[in-house]
Parts: sequence; structure tokens; C-alpha cells
Amino acid sequence: MILILDFGSQYTQLIARRIREAHCYCEIHPYDLPLSRIRELGPRGIVLSGGPASLYETGAPDIDPEVLNLGCPVLGICYGMYVIAQHLGAHSAGSGAREYGPATLVIDAADPLFEGIAGREHRVWMSHGDRVERLPEGLIPIAHTANSPYAALRSADGRLRGIQFHPEVAHTPCGAQILRNFVEKISGEPADWTMASFIETKVGAIRTQVGSVGRVLMGLSGGVDSAVAAALIHRAIGDRLCCVFVDTGLLRSGERERIETGFARRFGIEVEVVAADELFLERLARVEDPEVKRRIIGHTFIEVFEREAARHPDIRFLGQGTLYPDVIESVSLKGPSATIKSHHNVGGLPERMRLELVEPLRELFKDEVRELGRGLGLPEEIVAREPFPGPGLAVRIIGEVTRERLTLLRAADEIVMEALAEAKLERALWQGFAVLLPLRTVGVMGDGRSYESVVAIRAVESQDGMTADWARLDPALLARISSRITNEVKGVNRVVYDVTSKPPATIEWE
Repeated sequence: MILILDFGSQYTQLIARRIREAHCYCEIHPYDLPLSRIRELGPRGIVLSGGPASLYETGAPDIDPEVLNLGCPVLGICYGMYVIAQHLGAHSAGSGAREYGPATLVIDAADPLFEGIAGREHRVWMSHGDRVERLPEGLIPIAHTANSPYAALRSADGRLRGIQFHPEVAHTPCGAQILRNFVEKISGEPADWTMASFIETKVGAIRTQVGSVGRVLMGLSGGVDSAVAAALIHRAIGDRLCCVFVDTGLLRSGERERIETGFARRFGIEVEVVAADELFLERLARVEDPEVKRRIIGHTFIEVFEREAARHPDIRFLGQGTLYPDVIESVSLKGPSATIKSHHNVGGLPERMRLELVEPLRELFKDEVRELGRGLGLPEEIVAREPFPGPGLAVRIIGEVTRERLTLLRAADEIVMEALAEAKLERALWQGFAVLLPLRTVGVMGDGRSYESVVAIRAVESQDGMTADWARLDPALLARISSRITNEVKGVNRVVYDVTSKPPATIEWE
């Protein structure tokens, strides 16, 4: 395995993803993992992640110095490189060293890290506030940029390496090869880990956690995440899985019917349908703050699940389709990364729960979940569905959530989905949906003045949901969507298109 020690970078899981793409098993643990535990894990290689801290901050995170003396190769990325350099006596500077965005890396010396990468100059992505400015004996520079004289370095014995840039992000085209070289050529790790291996490992982990007689209550939403999680848990424990579909009143058109007539009957998994729309709408009445909405929805979900679980005294576990982007934006996965927003099934969970969580997808990205679903035999109509937020339409209604506003948004959203499907764009887009704004504008309808609501259209392209770019939809398509919404949805007289990427925005508006 490859061990990743996390210093809190928002992209730590991307490092793991790239390593898994190289068919190597890896685990993420906090940077201060005890040395005894590291020895137990027995990694063939260690990666020190980036992080938001500066070496010059009081109490800056650091590793046990013996981590560098375990005998296995170590690769430090950004902050991780400074950690290695500092331990070996290098001099780093913080003032004037900031560099964010694209840079040109110039390779100065041959190294296994750059094997298979043609040419000396390569585009890389920088995001740092410090830099290494003077090397001691024992550290050798192997690449530089205009801003960073030591953008890559290695120890004289070749066990330790550091790179200033981020190889894990898509903005560093050669980055995947660099990480693959570290895994295979430097660490000597065989490329033999696959999604089939993941299934086998997780099935065993679920059986161990749940035991031979335990039962799991699983919330189905109609989306790919909960469907794949349910299929994986069902693979592990069979009919000891009990699925619950909660009709929150916050879902798209036809979701309840899709679950009842599609997933449940097709796969022979027991599904109980709970009508809880009145409860959710009552709890959300007069609530406008998006973080409060998410927490209310999270707590209400758990309340409903625990109420259902009380009808089955032998159920002690709650299954969830939590993914890594949910986790990293809500709380740190295993390190000190910054919180962006809470998700209903992460930050929205109450501190005390009667049910123990079973989250087999917690460290996967969406595309990996789709691959996993295919490996489990789920049909493409389920596996290829676009992401839908756990809090549902509540976070696509800016401001208070009411039954009337839900009806309006649901109708507009259905038009957007139909138009994108007709244009055969579902697979090309990461997500496409409608958002109801908390304002009204003046319009002219039927030769008279109207004063009605505004709907925004959001369509984005992305590989993993961590970053996204707004989709350049055909203006003729946007015109058709706008015309249909203003003509068919009573109460809307204006449609706008969101042209903001992530970052600086998030994909969902709330």
C-alpha cells in the first residue's frame, strides 16, 4: 500500500484517487499518525500532502522525524515538501514566495519521478505561500520554475523527494504520470489493485462491522450514491438490509414512483416508503439560512430513520451513500482541511445517534462510484444518473422553502431536464438544473404587467465535482428552455443563466 499523511489540503483525496487510478491501494491518515501505527501498516511508500498552513505559523503541523527514516520512499507535495526540506536543514521563506495558478516547470536533472515525460518544460499548478530558498548538503534540486528555484528536489540517496506543485489536479497534465512513477518505479508497488479488489475489501469490512446477525437501515434517495451503497451492502449482508425511501417533499418529479416501480422491484431489495413531506416543510418554515436548512434536513432525516428503526429493534446500523466531496466540504476527512459547507448526511448529523453509520463509499469520488456500480451489475440508467443533492430542492430554492415554491421549481426543473435530454447532453454535463431565486421582476405577459419570480439555470462540466466549469450551452437551447419555462410555469416571468465556475462558486447555490 501507499500511505498518505494528510496535512489538510482540499485535494488530498485527489492524490489518493490518482494513486488508485494507477491500480495501487492507498489509505489516508492524519499527519500525526503514531509511528507505531505507521509501522503496523507497513507502507511501501509515503506521500505527505499539501495543506493550508505555513511553516512560519505557531504550531504548524509536522510529522514525527522518524517517518523519514523508515526506509521506504517519501514524496512531499507542496507543504509536504517543506516538511521534508525543514527536517533536512533547508531554508524556506514565506515573504514574497506566493504563487497560485499555472506555472512552467523546467526539469533540470533526470529522475525516476519524471520518467516517461517527454521534454524539459511542463505546465503545472501551483498553490503555495512559502518556498524553499536554500538547500543543505544531501538535497539535490531536480526542477525549477520562474518563481521557485527548487520546485522539485530529492535526497542524495533517492529515498526522499519533494515537489512544490500539485500533481494530483487536472491542471498538471503530467501529474498522473509523476504519481504513477512514484508508486511503481520508486516505491516498487505492483499495479494490481482494481475496483473488484475494492468490492471484495468493502464487502469484508461491512460484514465485520455489522456482524453475523446485525441489520442495516439504508436511506434511498433515487440517486446513484445511495443505490450503489445499497447494492454493495446488499452484496455483503443480503436481506438483512432494509431500505427506506423518505418522501421529503423536496424531490424532483417522479422520484417516488421511480424507486417503488424501478429499484425495489427490479433488484429484490426490501424498500419501505415513508411520507414525511409535512414534517420536513413544517421544520423548514420561515428558514432562509442555507446552513440552517441543511442541518434541519440532516436532523430530520435521522429522526425519521431512527423512528423507522424503532419498528425494527434488531436494527443498529444506518447505511448512507456519503461520498468524499460531501465530506471534504463539510468536515475534514482525516486531517485539518477547511470546512466549506455542511451536507445533510455529514455536518447535519446530530452529535448523538442511536444508529451506527455504515458508509462504504465515504472515500470515493462520483466517477469511482459509477465504476463500482457497474462492477456490482447495476444498470446504466441508475449508474449514469447525474448527482442530486441530499437536501433536494431545498438548496435550489434560495430563501424560504414552501409547498408553492417547490411546485414552481419542480415544474421548471422538469423542463430543464427534458430539454437537456432532448439535446443528448446528460452524459456531457456533470449537472444541469433550475434554481428559484428569492426575488420578483417586472415583465409583460398577455399585454399586461406581471411581477413574478426569476429562475436561474445552472449547467456545469466536471470530472469529480471538486472543481467545475459552467457549460457553454447552445444559445438556441437556452432560448427554448427560457421560452418553455415562462410559458408553461405560472409564476415565472424571467430566466437567467449562471456563468460561474467552481471555484469561486459551489455547484449548488446553497
